[in-house]
Amino acid sequence: MSERHILAPSLCHDNTYSVAAHLVQAFLLLVVSTPSQYDRGVTSAQQDYDPHAFPPFAVTTDIVVFTIRANRLQVVLVQRNEDPYRLAWALPGGFVRPDEDLAQSARRELAEETRIDTAPDFLTQLGAYGDPTRDPRMRVVSVAWWAVVADLPEPEAGGDALYADVLPVEDVLSGRMPLAFDHAKILADALEALRSALEETTLASTFQSGPFRISDLRKVYEVVWGTELDPGNFQRKVRQTPGWLTDTGETTVGSGGRPASLFTGPAEVAALERPVRRY
Repeated sequence: MSERHILAPSLCHDNTYSVAAHLVQAFLLLVVSTPSQYDRGVTSAQQDYDPHAFPPFAVTTDIVVFTIRANRLQVVLVQRNEDPYRLAWALPGGFVRPDEDLAQSARRELAEETRIDTAPDFLTQLGAYGDPTRDPRMRVVSVAWWAVVADLPEPEAGGDALYADVLPVEDVLSGRMPLAFDHAKILADALEALRSALEETTLASTFQSGPFRISDLRKVYEVVWGTELDPGNFQRKVRQTPGWLTDTGETTVGSGGRPASLFTGPAEVAALERPVRRY
């Protein structure tokens, strides 16, 4: 912090006042010239800081990418080609570089390991996972993300991945294909976060790559929640919720050959004034 100069009051001929004024000026200069614990930069306390006095650990990012294909909720996975857990399936992810933030790391790892460089329609942080035994190499804390990509391209293995694929979430979590590290827990947590988000926000519309029918939107809920919804009740619900749907003025052929209106959702995911409950 650069020194700031303060003008002392004019001195009078009174020696007592003159001495007091000098003392006040010296005190103020000391206060404004001394680094504060809130100042940016190095303070005297930091001179004794030794980063090697603490156990080392690494930070990684893992990303859960959801999409819907063939009326099933699916997730992007890679097959590892390195130890530990070589040949096991895992979420795309890896170590955070010193020059990138966490979101950048998640996007980079997704692009490197799957060749998917499409910007997610929705991306948010899920949470941190730091069990001391989650990685046999060393202490590793992972910051997990989850995303939605409506028009997902076919993944191709890259980086340290042997293979990349899009697989049904239900099959992955069935236990028939164990995931590396604690990725099964991360995936399960991301699935619950997705299900909860559908209740409270307009997220369902991000699964659509273009204008959609209300029945298409209802299908997103049914696929993600694993339950059927009453078509009439659902249509009334979404039509009566402000800010959710915008009518394009266009129609397409609906069920039974009848015309069905086409809609778009909001540009950004927003909170619903009237939540849609799954129970």
